[in-house]
Amino acid sequence: MTMDNPRSLTHSKGYIHEKSTSPSTSIMTSPSRWRTREFYFYYVCFAVVVPYMFYVTYNLSKEDNPHYTEYERLLSKGWIPNRKVDNSDAQYATFRDNIPKLFALVLSYLCLSHLYRIFVMHKQLPVKQPHQPLHRIYFFFAAGMVIITALHGTSMLKIVTIISISYWIGRTAAGTMWNPIASWTFNLAILFLNEWYDGYKFGTLFGHGFDWMDEYRGIQPRWHILFNFVMLRLVSFNMDYYWQTKKSRDEYEKDDRLGGPISDKDRITVPCFASDYNYINFLAYVLYPPLYLCGPIITFNDFISQVRYPSHKVTKRFVITYAIRLAAVILVMELTLHYLYVVAISKKKAWDGDTPLELSMIGYFNLVIIWMKLLIPWRFFRLWGLADGIFTEENMVRCMSNNFSAQRFWKSWHRTFNRWTVRYIFIPLGGSKYMAYNMWVVFTFVALWHDIELKLLAWGWLICLFLMPELIASSLFSFKKFGKKPYYRFVCGIGAVGNILMMMIANLVGFCVGVDGMMDMLKQIFGTANGLLFLVTVSICLFIAVQIMFEIRESEKRRGDPKWKM
Repeated sequence: MTMDNPRSLTHSKGYIHEKSTSPSTSIMTSPSRWRTREFYFYYVCFAVVVPYMFYVTYNLSKEDNPHYTEYERLLSKGWIPNRKVDNSDAQYATFRDNIPKLFALVLSYLCLSHLYRIFVMHKQLPVKQPHQPLHRIYFFFAAGMVIITALHGTSMLKIVTIISISYWIGRTAAGTMWNPIASWTFNLAILFLNEWYDGYKFGTLFGHGFDWMDEYRGIQPRWHILFNFVMLRLVSFNMDYYWQTKKSRDEYEKDDRLGGPISDKDRITVPCFASDYNYINFLAYVLYPPLYLCGPIITFNDFISQVRYPSHKVTKRFVITYAIRLAAVILVMELTLHYLYVVAISKKKAWDGDTPLELSMIGYFNLVIIWMKLLIPWRFFRLWGLADGIFTEENMVRCMSNNFSAQRFWKSWHRTFNRWTVRYIFIPLGGSKYMAYNMWVVFTFVALWHDIELKLLAWGWLICLFLMPELIASSLFSFKKFGKKPYYRFVCGIGAVGNILMMMIANLVGFCVGVDGMMDMLKQIFGTANGLLFLVTVSICLFIAVQIMFEIRESEKRRGDPKWKM
């Protein structure tokens, strides 16, 4: 219920019209509130409440806490003196424990990649014509085959077989309706079959004479867990090829660089040359090492476009700055895991007798850790791609705590996946015109794509359910009708508080404590008079935080940062 955009939430006489980059439109902004008495009050609240949140959670993680013995065995030896580390999240622990190996792999790959460019490609002209081969593709293809063999052993034969069938479907069906139908059917079926047969066994498929092929399983035997990201690239190739056959590259306007992209959007929407949709390019794209394991996600058109016309966004300064940012967030994560043991507490449900405040802090900091445990690997692999000259979008555009709208939250959380679902599901189903209906299809797919679990289906459907109040309120209480009213910003703030509470519930269900755990927490928080009083207090604190979020976006808009829309 955040209504339209909390972007111009002031009295009408306080509005400022600023010209946008488009000559036909203007952006309405408001004067800065950062130095008003209202916001000075908010600063005092922040200075008291935020440190107290950390203090409460730290006390839950001390050895003298009554529940410490319940989750102590989930803790590991830490590198900070006198502190253990909560490395109990299996997903992040896998990444954290393998950082030295990954770092060595990245350095080795980048050295070979840059040597290849120096000695093999130094005399070649820019590849801007369809008849010019993309020589970097051959390196990507060879490196991809070597790395998936090392990762998955003989299972690489299963991967190559599956992706080759998908390629055959796309190329054979071409521009007919059978292409999207068969591509989606095959790839969705593969997700279910991979899970059902646990990645398949050669001995089961071809008889006991092939049992020996199951013995070499590579560094990461469970290849089918990572295949979800491969599936996205398979659909991207087939759909991009399908649209290319409907409207070829020649039918689009060209700039003065022999058909090169005018913008990043053009890299995605304008098809490649017809000859680019070949098997080697396909394999190089699907198996591209920096993005193979977990993204960020890039479309086939965009990938080939960047090989042919390198992105000007990738500069040495940008890559070094990004590496420093990655190191900083890893350090923050390490401090969090050493001092706040909320993951272990939630796994053991060690919260009997805890106060509503303590329970809510366990839930909140679990969500913060979920955000960071996804942010760090995505930034790591994005950095690898950037250092190799391939630009992908940032997956986590905003901090988890800086969101008030469910619609905007999904634009800034796993952003490349969001853009993938918009391009290949949301728009083909009718886009915003049928949003109230097709969002159920989108989030059902998103839930099943993550994993075939009941709690994730519940998460996906809760997201859709919680989106409905915001969609309805945005329509009835729009900025166009009420934006100039003095109370509009505050009513939007009340709606945003409801949004935040609902988003926290949905994400705790899907990625942390599940349905039963969430019900248990809600009963203990809201089953008493103290719990209800706590809810009122939390709502006031969230309302203050939301007003800060509104003003952050106003500041972004005033300086022309397009991020204000997220």
